Amino acid sequence: MTFKDSYIPYGGYWSTPFCRWQGSFANQHAIKFGAEIAARALTERNIKPTEFDGIILGMTIPQTSCFYGAPWMAGMTGADHITGPIVSQACATSANSVGLAALGIETGINRAVLVVTCDRTSNGPHLVYPNPLAPGARPDSEDWVWDNFGFDPFAKNAMIETAENVAKESGITKEEQDEVTFMRYSQYQDSVKEDGRFQKRYMVSPIEIMDAKKRKVLATVQGDEGVFPTTMEGLSKLRPVLPNGTVTFGTQTYPADGNAGIIVTTRDNAKRLSAVDDIEIKIVSYGDGRAKKGFMAQAIVPAAKKALKRADITLDDIKAIKTHNPFAVNDIYFANEMGMDVKDMNNFGCSLIYGHPQGPTGSRLIIELIEELVLSGGGFGLFDGCAAGDTAAAIVFEVTLD
Repeated sequence: MTFKDSYIPYGGYWSTPFCRWQGSFANQHAIKFGAEIAARALTERNIKPTEFDGIILGMTIPQTSCFYGAPWMAGMTGADHITGPIVSQACATSANSVGLAALGIETGINRAVLVVTCDRTSNGPHLVYPNPLAPGARPDSEDWVWDNFGFDPFAKNAMIETAENVAKESGITKEEQDEVTFMRYSQYQDSVKEDGRFQKRYMVSPIEIMDAKKRKVLATVQGDEGVFPTTMEGLSKLRPVLPNGTVTFGTQTYPADGNAGIIVTTRDNAKRLSAVDDIEIKIVSYGDGRAKKGFMAQAIVPAAKKALKRADITLDDIKAIKTHNPFAVNDIYFANEMGMDVKDMNNFGCSLIYGHPQGPTGSRLIIELIEELVLSGGGFGLFDGCAAGDTAAAIVFEVTLD
C-alpha cells in the first residue's frame, strides 16, 4: 500500500520504558496500563480525546476482559465516542496497526486515529480449551506466551530454531552474532547518554507502580529494565542454547512488558496537532513478506523490498533503518542480502537490547526512527521486523524539516 495523505504529528507518539519479564510492570493489566499512559501522554501534549474518530488496539497476549478491547481502551482514555478493532499479528502488530490506521485515513473512513499498542509477557495466561472427545474429556491447554514461543504449529519448530536455520543456510557464525550484539549494545548507550536525552524526546517517565488499592507506591520506573551490561569478552564465553547451534542467550532478545502510542491523521490535522510547526512526518508505504517454513528472519528482506518499491525509492534513498531483531542473525542476514553495512542501522537502540513486549515493540522502534530522522535533518526512514509464522512487515516514513 502507498499512502498519500497519512501523517503523524511531531510529538504525537509515546512509549513507556520496557521492563524485562517479571520486572516492575509484571502485574500491570496491559489494557488498563496502556490507557493510563495514553491519557497521560495526550494530556501532556494538550491533545483532546475528542480529536479522534477511530482507535486501533494492538495487542497479542490476552488479558482479563480483553473481549471489550479497543472500545474499552478508548473509554478509559476519555474517547468514549469512538471504536475500532484489535490487531494481533505477533511482532508485526505495530506495523500492521499503523498501516491499518493509515488505510483508514486514505479511504476517508477516518480523519484521526489513536493507535495504542500494549502487551504484558509476564504472568501470561494459562488457557484451557474444552475437548469432550479426549480420554476422560481431559481439556487441551496452553501457556500462551511460552508454548507459542516454543512451537510454530505450521513450521513445527521453535523461534530460536528459525534463527539457527537462517544462520546455517547463510553461513552466519556465532562470532558475527557476538560482534553485532555488542555493536547494538553500544548504539543503545547513545540513547541514555546525557541523562537519557534521546529517550526523553518520546518516553513517558517516571512511572509510579501502585499497589492494588492505589495507596502505596511500590516502584518508580525511570527507564528500561533488563538491559544487560554487555562486553565482547562476556559474549564470547556464552555457549549456544541449542546443541551444535550458534545463537546464545546473549545474541537474542528477551520478553518484556510495556506500551506505546502513535497518532495517525491527515496532513492538515498533523500540522495542527504537531508539537512544532516545521517538522512533517509522512507515512509513505507499507509492505509485508513471508519466508519459507522455519526461516523467519528471511522474511524481512521481501517485506523491505515491497515497501521500498511501493515508495518508489531504493535503499540508497533511505537515511535511517530500524529493525525488530529478536536475534542478531536478523540484522546480519538483512545487511548481507540488501548489500549494506550492518553498522548502518539501529542507531540509539533496538529490541535485541531493550527487550520485546511483542505488540508495542514496533511502535517504539518507529518512534525512535522518527526522532533519529529529525536529529539528522530529515529524509526517508525504513522500519522492518520479522514476526511469528515466518512473516515480516515494513513501513517507509519521510520526515521533512522546513
